[in-house]
Amino acid sequence: MKNISFLLNRSKFLNIDRLNYHHLRYFWAIAHEGKLTKAAERLNVSQSALSTQVKKLEDQLGHSLFERQGRGLRLTEAGRIALDYADTVFQAGDELLSTLQNQGGAERRVLRVGAITTLSRNFQIALLRPVIGRTDVEVIVRSGTTRELLSQLEAHAIDLMLANQPAARDAKTAWHSQLLKEQPVSLVGPPGLVSSEDHFPEVLSRLPVLLPSFDSDLRVAFDRQMELSGVRPIILAEIDDMTMLRLFARESRCLALVPPVVVLDELVNGALVEHFKIPEITERFYAITQSRRFPNPLVKEVLSHPIDEPDLWSDTPGA
Repeated sequence: MKNISFLLNRSKFLNIDRLNYHHLRYFWAIAHEGKLTKAAERLNVSQSALSTQVKKLEDQLGHSLFERQGRGLRLTEAGRIALDYADTVFQAGDELLSTLQNQGGAERRVLRVGAITTLSRNFQIALLRPVIGRTDVEVIVRSGTTRELLSQLEAHAIDLMLANQPAARDAKTAWHSQLLKEQPVSLVGPPGLVSSEDHFPEVLSRLPVLLPSFDSDLRVAFDRQMELSGVRPIILAEIDDMTMLRLFARESRCLALVPPVVVLDELVNGALVEHFKIPEITERFYAITQSRRFPNPLVKEVLSHPIDEPDLWSDTPGA
């Protein structure tokens, strides 16, 4: 392997001659699970035995690999370095088995993606389309809060995070946030709900509206615009999940503040129409990654694929 010489040169940190790979496997499992209890269940060993083996690895390396964070474990700087190497070691082992068992052509790669709970499902499908349905790729998609997913990204539990805002950078974690797309937000609703005499934003004093929750950037921008215009909207519901917001919009005779991509199917089939475009408010889509010595090549493949699909991003639904 091309990295062996580098490993040997780093013998002060990682001594190949004396490294216990059972200890490394235990560390690797804990790092990816994030909790000692889950790793112990996965490996079918006791928590005390697992802790003992990891402690031996830490003693051998001369560095603490974990630090406590609430009920979970957080990788230290040394832990992140060790996990980078462990991922490579065990991936190489899988490739070795695959090759010697004549399965080289059928080797499956894994792409682990984390998306914030409020992110449009239609956008996720459009982004991941290059790998969806491929027999050589397994795609794992998880949802969570920004904090949860950044923690998973740091622990190498996911390869790529999708969000609506960039990650704050600091000296400890060098996140890379790539703006993938930006789309104006609209007020959508059933056909015939709005008359030709209605105008934005005054219409919100007459018709109820569905809004994202307060922790959404869209909501912050919307509230600011309402304050500047002096309009007090009739809020029917505040929803922090775009899928639920979409369902409410379909079932309620009211307006809903959403990026059109969220209700694409309903706009195409005519169940909902775009009553007002609000160019001052936009939804941004970011891909967040972390600098790694051995990045997952599938991440680059997905992010380099164009997502400018006419049916998804055009101003006219279905165009």
